[in-house]
Amino acid sequence: MSNFRSISIDIKGRTAWVGAGATVGEAYNSIYEANSNLGFPAAYCPTVGIGGHISGGGYGPLVRQFGLATDNVIDANGRVLDRKSMGEDLFWAIRGGDGASFAVILGYKLKLVEIPEKVTAFSINRTWEQNATQLLYKWQYIAPKLPLNLVITPQIVSINSNQTGKRTVQVTFVSVFRGKVDELLSIMNQQFPELGLKKEDCTEMLWIQYFAYAGGLPTSNIKEFLTSRVSSTKLYYNAKSDFVKEPIPEKEIEEILRKLNELPPFVGMLEWNHFGGGVMETIPESSLICFVS
Repeated sequence: MSNFRSISIDIKGRTAWVGAGATVGEAYNSIYEANSNLGFPAAYCPTVGIGGHISGGGYGPLVRQFGLATDNVIDANGRVLDRKSMGEDLFWAIRGGDGASFAVILGYKLKLVEIPEKVTAFSINRTWEQNATQLLYKWQYIAPKLPLNLVITPQIVSINSNQTGKRTVQVTFVSVFRGKVDELLSIMNQQFPELGLKKEDCTEMLWIQYFAYAGGLPTSNIKEFLTSRVSSTKLYYNAKSDFVKEPIPEKEIEEILRKLNELPPFVGMLEWNHFGGGVMETIPESSLICFVS
């Protein structure tokens, strides 16, 4: 499928035809070069293939406002199809069907969305000793209710502390806000003052640079980062995803951190993603399935 990677952008119609063999990063770069104020709701990782990503659902930093990647696929006549308009058989098939035998997807026509060229990002570390447990507990309650143009993702890992030399747990709150820093600080001071966000913690950058920033990578040569079909980091791991329907009690979060702290540094990691917003308003709970990030 890797040869089916052509990409064509219709700026006026705000659509794109993307081959199923293209990567998410190649699509991001082509869209940005055509119009820096257009984007597509898809994954954080640029080397993910478009074909499998969309057919598996596909979430990323735009999910709360614009839904999953698959929510932004349109048919050849320009219609966005829902369960009713596509029919039960096709709906069953695109949710997994029977061994992916219902069709071979060669390309997608995508609906593009309007985004600002520049965004504000921050990445703040808080250790167990800096009230990480309480911050995670509070995050659960405020994250789904944040403005749709703000995403805050905690990444939780055990480390060796620079201060004490002892093992501890560190939570990195990684965030992107599609707006200016002063507006972001106002929101955070009102809704999540416990994090202690300051102006000097924030960085303004191009929207497409955020995908490197979120992975802790340099943002300078962003085109090479997006279009390389080989990951710049050799990191191999197994991952498991699940949904949490109710906030985790504070004492249980403390136990989770304790268990994680038993592992050698950086051996295991948890990443918590919040939804709410547009993606949950249109999806009944009875139809939720796990999807590909």
